[in-house]
Parts: sequence; C-alpha cells; structure tokens
Amino acid sequence: MKAMLLKKLVPLLENPHPLELMDVPVPTPADRDLLIRVAVCGVCHTELDEIEGRTPPMKLPLIPGHQVVGTIEQTGREVTDYRPGERVGVAWIFASCGNCDYCKAGLENLCRQFKATGRDADGGYAEYMVVPAQSAYRIPALFTDSQAAPLLCAGAIGYRSLKLSKPTNGMHLGLTGFGASGHLVLIMVQHAYPEAEVYVFARNPLEREFARELGAVWAGDTSAESPCKLDAIIDTTPAWRPVLEALRNLAPGGRLVINAIRKEDGDKDQLLQLNYPEHLWMEKEIKSVANICRQDVTDFLKLAADMRMQPEVEEYPLAEANRALCELKTGKIRGAKVLVI
Repeated sequence: MKAMLLKKLVPLLENPHPLELMDVPVPTPADRDLLIRVAVCGVCHTELDEIEGRTPPMKLPLIPGHQVVGTIEQTGREVTDYRPGERVGVAWIFASCGNCDYCKAGLENLCRQFKATGRDADGGYAEYMVVPAQSAYRIPALFTDSQAAPLLCAGAIGYRSLKLSKPTNGMHLGLTGFGASGHLVLIMVQHAYPEAEVYVFARNPLEREFARELGAVWAGDTSAESPCKLDAIIDTTPAWRPVLEALRNLAPGGRLVINAIRKEDGDKDQLLQLNYPEHLWMEKEIKSVANICRQDVTDFLKLAADMRMQPEVEEYPLAEANRALCELKTGKIRGAKVLVI
C-alpha cells in the first residue's frame, strides 16, 4: 500500500518534505482490531508537533494521521459490533489500558497507557490502517468523507474544550486562533448557545475575516484588547504569548482553556512578563485539555449530525501531504485540511 512515512524528526521550515511516499505492507488486524481502507485523513497541527519533536512518536518510521474516515476491509476474529463495508472514523484516541481508575471513570484521556493514533501507532496517511474496534466510530450518513474527517479531532477536541469552558447562554466567549477547531467551536456555540457572543483573536487577517463571516461579533489580532471582558477563552495556538493576552482579556472568575498538546519554546520568555494582578488575580482559572475521550467523539458526532454541521475543508492528494503541512505551519488556513487517499 501507499503511505506517507516520517523517518526522522526535523524542523519543518528547514525541511519542507519531512514525509516520504512509500510502498509498505498492508497491516494485519489482531483479534479485536479492524482493518480500514482509508478514504480521507485530516491534517492536524499535532502532526507538526510530532514531526518537529515537541510530542515525539514512540517509533520511527511512523505513518501520521488521526482524523481518519474509511470503510472496514476486515474484522478481527473477536469483533462482533462491526462488519466489512461499514464506514467508520478513527480519532486521536487509539487505545488505553481499560483498567485504571481513569478508564473506569470514562476519562481514558488521562490513562497512563493512553496511545494516540498516528503518534504511538501508525495512522491514516496511508491506504490502509489498523485500529482497535472500540476506538472506531460510525459516521453519520449526512457527512461526506471529507466533511467527517475534521469532526474526529478538530470538532471533538473543540467540543471537549467548549465543555471545559463551562458554557452558558449569553456568555462572552473568546477563541484565540481560528483554524480547524476554532471554526467548528464557533458553529457549535451558535447552535447550542444562540445568545452567546463569540470574540475571535487571530494573527491572520483572512482568519479574522472568516470568523466574522461565520458570525463572530468581533475579530482582532492576537494581541488586541477585546471590546469587553470575556467569561471564557479557548486558546488553540502553539505559542505562549496568546496565553498572557487571553488572561488579560478575561473577566473576574473567567476561565482560560488551553487546547494544545504542546506549546512551542520560541516565545516562552513571554511567561516572564506574567503579572499577577493583571493576568491571574480575581480568581481567574487556567484549564488544559488533555487528549480526548471516546465518549467525546461519540457525543460530538451526534451533535454535529443534529446540527447538520458543514465544516469548511480544503482537499489535497495524499502525495501532497507535505504541502498541506507547510501551509498549516505558515498559517495558510481556512477551515480544515484533508488528504484524499
């Protein structure tokens, strides 16, 4: 099968072709696995973190990709819930131990043995992949393959982030960074909390324009001061400076939710400018988002179908995965990027 392989960790801007298109064997499913013929795979900022070593893979070479949609080619001997030919999706959660207190509480995202698709196991930048059956999800029929792909990570992790922001109708919510996840959160808020107001912070003027098109009441630069203090802000950027800017824009008792698997080191000296009275006092909170739970994916896919959500996507052939990644790195973003296998 054809697959895009990561063989070594590199700075993407110094090596804009980190993935190599190769022929590799089709994987064999174990007793509780599914073999999936991949139709599409979303491109996520987390792939940049993997390639550049901020969240390094457990093994190399590796096939990245964790927003996968395809059809079941083969089931393992112990799989009873799925049949060949069914369309399914795969998200960031590949496996967890299933026995620890976190797993038993439905918080597999906190399991010490959490394994991520496309980082700790081969993912969907390929014609086929294997996944444990319990980590596959049926895709609602109304979505095309490309529409469904970003729902599995950008949408589901955005859904978890929104839950952690303690949303209420009428709240003032900020979104820092406006890529795949941010634009889906805005759509979710408009559906579930129609009286809430969304304020978007983004460096790229095109992203700010896109946010206003989707219904943001205001959009400004990452360093801008919002027109009013905000009840909660969800930060999806890879940088540290937006954290300080967001804290400055929070209302008393407000909550900053950081939806990022890692922050880059390039501007970490910004943290030295943390001023307690300005940034943290008045019972402001900071909450990180760690991985994702299976129930998040299940619940969000149902919500997205009920909303008839229509994600904005850009499609690329599998062989152009490096171009999609470089565009993501340099901020050429409008909605979500999807590889068509």
